[in-house]
Amino acid sequence: MYSPKETKLCLDVMLGGLRAPLRMIGYDTVYPLDRDLEADKAVIELCERENRLLLTRDRELVERVERSILLAELEPIDQLGELAAKGFSLSLAGRSRCSRCNGPLDRVESGPGPAEGPDPSEEPVWQCRDCGQYYWHGSHWENLADRLENL
Repeated sequence: MYSPKETKLCLDVMLGGLRAPLRMIGYDTVYPLDRDLEADKAVIELCERENRLLLTRDRELVERVERSILLAELEPIDQLGELAAKGFSLSLAGRSRCSRCNGPLDRVESGPGPAEGPDPSEEPVWQCRDCGQYYWHGSHWENLADRLENL
């Protein structure tokens, strides 16, 4: 079983659509293009250096990386279904990772929240320590929850 607390991921460049959903679920998920990395060698080195499990659609790459999983599907929601079948925990328990930059989130307890969003004293709001982005459980969260329920 793979869980967000115990599994750090690296997505190959063909799996960019999985970034946000996996981060919303809580997985520490690196996308190499976010770090200006594209070459297979650089991706392999990143996985080894940071002890990350590689998710890829590249058959040759999966043979070169010991800790890797090959995905066959093209659409992110179908790829999430593949991950669920391979033992990944895919539930939305709470906010912990920024879907934009992968940074850790902190709960905003009081004070100013997002300019266009809920008041943190009335509804849970989180803010990314790294990029400052605010999050709350809106329609994007609800849509992903519905899709995960139907996997």
